[in-house]
Amino acid sequence: MFNLIFIIMKTISLKKRMATAAVVVMGISGAFLTTSMQSTSKDAHRDGYINSLTGICDVRVDCSDIPTVACESNNQQAKGEDCTEILFQP
Repeated sequence: MFNLIFIIMKTISLKKRMATAAVVVMGISGAFLTTSMQSTSKDAHRDGYINSLTGICDVRVDCSDIPTVACESNNQQAKGEDCTEILFQP
């Protein structure tokens, strides 16, 4: 009888440990998932615009929001959609 109680208690204890371990694993997984989602959003490109021979801010070029070297094309600095925001190289 004592062995049966010991086995039952051991099983209950194991179930509690497994539930705790599952919660810890889910928490760590969620933290890594959140971190990876944040890093991909930073890598998104922005459309920049330069002047053409016939217009102002009408030629699209690929740029970025991340501060690095200024985004340029054809020796012109690319600007944001409002033609004032400075953008950077992707």
